Amino acid sequence: MTEDDSGTLPAGEVSRIELRGVYYAYRTGTGHLPVLDGLTFACGTGSFTAVVGPSGCGKSTLTRLIAGLMLPDRGEVLLHGEPVRSPRATVGMAFQNPVLLEWRTILANVLLPLEIVPNRLTREERRNRARELLALVGLGAFEDRRPSELSGGMRQRASLCRALVTRPEVLILDEPFGALDAFTREDLWQTMHALRREERFTCLLITHDLRESVFLADRVVVLSDRPATAQVTMEVPLGDKRALDDLYGTEASELQAELRQQIRIAQQARQTEPAA
Repeated sequence: MTEDDSGTLPAGEVSRIELRGVYYAYRTGTGHLPVLDGLTFACGTGSFTAVVGPSGCGKSTLTRLIAGLMLPDRGEVLLHGEPVRSPRATVGMAFQNPVLLEWRTILANVLLPLEIVPNRLTREERRNRARELLALVGLGAFEDRRPSELSGGMRQRASLCRALVTRPEVLILDEPFGALDAFTREDLWQTMHALRREERFTCLLITHDLRESVFLADRVVVLSDRPATAQVTMEVPLGDKRALDDLYGTEASELQAELRQQIRIAQQARQTEPAA
């Protein structure tokens, strides 16, 4: 287990996502509320980075900036070296709420991005692509079902397929497993590993679950309290092939303990702030 607070990548690793001194503040009735302040870190091409931190520290704001849904007040957000100024077709997103359309079948829901994003695929190629993903996550037999006919975990699998159907370079996951029960969540963690083996993408995961961050990610970035900076970055010592039992090994347990301590440090900073 290694850690640093520089936000830089190992020598020779090319960044797909990079934040340079990002500052963002929300406008409120009483003035500006700074959320991110000088946030700097990078995600290497093909990497899986998890971001954790205290509640309300700006994790979801971070995803909107990377997706181009908002622009930083200062600093830069870059994808493959190019500043992000607007939403891009090369970025896929999945959220805690799958937001599937009830009047469309599961197959039609997965196909939706291909109907919106310009592409040269034929109708049959689009359907084959969607079916390929549904089969990969175990939903091949459910393509004609409506969202209400599926369990929460199955709907989230469909949401992941929808996010990946355009073959995005970057996949942003904003707490997609947070509302699921523990067993379903762990099942979907393993699904994510299967998707990563079959699909090539750089992933940024926002999560409150430290076990989830350790099981899924190559690196974990801990954000400080608001306005957030990158408090520390830790490398995950597990290999590419992971089993749930690995979470109870010495290295994973020590990493979870250190991450928990870093979250406490961030929370204590909030508690010791002088009253306004």
